[in-house]
Amino acid sequence: MSLESAPEEIKLAVDLIMLLEQHEIAPDVVLKALEIVKRDFEKKLEA
Repeated sequence: MSLESAPEEIKLAVDLIMLLEQHEIAPDVVLKALEIVKRDFEKKLEA
């Protein structure tokens, strides 16, 4: 499957991975930040 035909969430995930790796952010920091982002967006879904 090419990225062009991939679902939007896959494209976004690939973009985020590339961005985080380019900035050499430590994996533990990334995971903590993603937990915060996940909680924020879950609240937005509830609203």
